[in-house]
Amino acid sequence: MLPKNKKENKCRGRNFIYPKQPSGRLYTYRKWVSYVLLLFLFACPFVKLDGEQLVLLNFIERKFVFFGLIFTPQDFYLFALAMLIFIMFIVCFTVVLGRLWCGWACPQTIFMEMVFRRIEYWIEGDANKQKKLAEAGWTADKIFKKGSKHFIFLVISFAIANTFLAYMIGSDVLLKIITEPVSGHISGFVSIWLFTFIFYGVFTYVREVVCTVICPYGRLQGVLLDNQSLVVAYDFTRGEPRGHLQKNANELTAGDCIDCGLCVQVCPTGIDIREGTQLECVNCAACIDSCNEVMLKINRPKNLIGFFNQDFINERKPYKIGLKSYGYAAVLFVVMMVFSSLIYKREDIQTTVLRASGTLYQSRGADKTSNLYNAELINKTNKAIKFTFRSKEKGDEINFIQKADVLPKEGSAHLTFFLIRKNNSIKKYKTDAVFEIIANGEVLSTATTSFFAQPGGIED
Repeated sequence: MLPKNKKENKCRGRNFIYPKQPSGRLYTYRKWVSYVLLLFLFACPFVKLDGEQLVLLNFIERKFVFFGLIFTPQDFYLFALAMLIFIMFIVCFTVVLGRLWCGWACPQTIFMEMVFRRIEYWIEGDANKQKKLAEAGWTADKIFKKGSKHFIFLVISFAIANTFLAYMIGSDVLLKIITEPVSGHISGFVSIWLFTFIFYGVFTYVREVVCTVICPYGRLQGVLLDNQSLVVAYDFTRGEPRGHLQKNANELTAGDCIDCGLCVQVCPTGIDIREGTQLECVNCAACIDSCNEVMLKINRPKNLIGFFNQDFINERKPYKIGLKSYGYAAVLFVVMMVFSSLIYKREDIQTTVLRASGTLYQSRGADKTSNLYNAELINKTNKAIKFTFRSKEKGDEINFIQKADVLPKEGSAHLTFFLIRKNNSIKKYKTDAVFEIIANGEVLSTATTSFFAQPGGIED
């Protein structure tokens, strides 16, 4: 038999869940956390810092921006390290706090529970009214409510799609697609509506299936969680065996659980938390709030359902962070320190200097020797840079064959030149040649390569 909020809706071809509208202290906290995260999500692509939007993930042009810092394909090692840090953080976070991310910060949950479901409650009413409306015939009232709801869902999905594309292609490009004729941006126009209908389908029909079936993170819970992880759990030691209140007495005949079923009715994924930890649980804490309201009414302590670990429920051991969590945190800290040092040492201009292939060295009269080089300069900033290219050795000369004085923003420049050295300064056959890129009196980048020459000059 299906739970109360899992009543079958044959008209739609699948079992839709109609959770009771939650309320309570934790739900209020979730709302404020969600509002802050939604504001951040919608603002990031449209707020500028140093001429760039706060966050850009342009995989097509291979350009990534995070709070004014631009990453190019040459920074792929940093991107890979950042992904490793993210994965390690998720593992460490889950081991300590369970699936708290899913219920409190995941965009799927925030949009579903704090935007789309709240609109549904506003238009169609609470769970029972929604069920009755779904089962009723098509009257004018049903057409108006369903039509209004789906129209608003489509508008919100359109806004989400535009924001999503702003992260992918940039807000400036998105503005052009919206304001300029469609004929000039067919692919962009199609993309906007494609993602609109995808988001509309996800939040209107797929819903909790994303969390219970599609999302791989939920499937990892059995591997990541242990007896010391904090999860939303039912204290069966205190609650069992379940019983009912006497009609004329405020006393229980069994455990504290009176089997009211509210914890099941408010669950957005339709599970019974009293059956133990389940991968469908997203730790939204709606069952905690509903159970606490009942406990207050029957004069019992709160948190029959709460944030517990299995060691507390089974053996009443006080909560403490396990050694495994400290180990994960230590590794994460080390990797973050390495990543921070690489970011600190990262240069706005990447310079590569290589000796020209197929050449060795050239005599420049009786007292000088030269080597031929090719150089590539990559500008990782969004501003054009006027620069000077020179050797760090004061006695060296540079004779340019191909020269550039300005590095275009987010572009590159190629140089071809001879480095000329005096023979009396050459002590070894192979020595280092260090080059500097100067802009506004500041050294922005350096590059080191090899200089080959016969010590004392070329002998006859």
